[in-house]
Amino acid sequence: MTVELVCVGTELLLGNIVNTNAAYMAEKCAMLGLSMYYQSVVGDNPGRLEELLKTAKNRSDVIILCGGLGPTQDDLTKETAAKVMKKTLVEDTRARQEIEAFLTKRGRKITENNWKQALVPEGSIVLYNSNGTAPGIIMEEENTRMILLPGPPNELIPMFEEQVYPYLNKLQPEIICSKMVKLCGIGESTAETEILDLIEQQENPTVAPYAKTGEVHLRLTARAETKEKAFSMIEPLEQELRKRFGSMIYTDKEDVTLEMAVAKLLSEHHLTVTTAESCTGGLLAGRLVNVPGISENLKEGYITYSNEAKEKLLGVSHETLEKYGAVSEETVLEMAKGGAKAANADICVSISGIAGPDGGTSEKPVGLVYMCCYCKGKTYTERNIYTGNRSKVREYAVASALTLLRKAILKEVE
Repeated sequence: MTVELVCVGTELLLGNIVNTNAAYMAEKCAMLGLSMYYQSVVGDNPGRLEELLKTAKNRSDVIILCGGLGPTQDDLTKETAAKVMKKTLVEDTRARQEIEAFLTKRGRKITENNWKQALVPEGSIVLYNSNGTAPGIIMEEENTRMILLPGPPNELIPMFEEQVYPYLNKLQPEIICSKMVKLCGIGESTAETEILDLIEQQENPTVAPYAKTGEVHLRLTARAETKEKAFSMIEPLEQELRKRFGSMIYTDKEDVTLEMAVAKLLSEHHLTVTTAESCTGGLLAGRLVNVPGISENLKEGYITYSNEAKEKLLGVSHETLEKYGAVSEETVLEMAKGGAKAANADICVSISGIAGPDGGTSEKPVGLVYMCCYCKGKTYTERNIYTGNRSKVREYAVASALTLLRKAILKEVE
């Protein structure tokens, strides 16, 4: 079964809004085993949208439209899609009631154009929206299904997860199940090389690598008559991956992040941690603070951007800074030891680097980052050079620091 994605909105064409819906929808459709050959972005123009939908209808089994379901005059997705599917718009009583309740609860004035959102194509399946005013819509023909979803991700995602995903899953002759295995401390190209034989000979189940910032995710997918059979087919493949990647696998849960996995280790082994950051300016502490309950383990976070701060707060010696510089193995080593001592913590992770775009030299180029993890008397240091802009360098440094922290904990408790 083929699916086509159409994202509607002039703001997407102009680059005013990043089209995160496209990435989300593509990944979810792949999980369902749907083949997506076309993605399109079209502005708020009914003529061009109509032309695109007619083309899509001739080549795809399912067409998913995102956006253009609002109350204003330029929101014409529903009207245009109904025209292409030869459907008349009628008012849906429940949709009108829910729109009224939603706006009244928030103290917003109800204007006449709000009722435009209560109009739905006759005979369609209405996807009621608990997070906004625009309901989603499913229109069915013998050979085509057209699914309309609101554009805001906080409305689109729950509507898709709760109503559209189960609907699409039932259309497939077989159940599609998938599992995510997440790795850290390895690059995408290396990870792919390690499983190239599995990729080349795969049929069912399949494994597909996805590169993330400082991580690699491997999605395992299987088709079967039942959910139980699909997961039983995935199990041997997962075990083979565990044999090949070992401790680099930090979770097999879709919703578990690297910082969550690290926080779990800290909690399980009753360890306290602090951070000492220079170029990352608190981003590492921020990632840890993302995890509920981390206050039991995270004691303090130091942002020591200047040399003076490194000396004053972490006890880095003036001589070390003079001789080796702020961006050096010697400095991050003293930062980590000093941070652990100052916070009376079991562990301290320190980071110092040149995030750019200026400040690099031939000996210390932009993107050079040193980090150290002091863990109960033992130290682990790393030197990395990252590419990309200032933001990317800092993001990669934080991901590497979390990986280093995890590695140090595992070494401590093994």
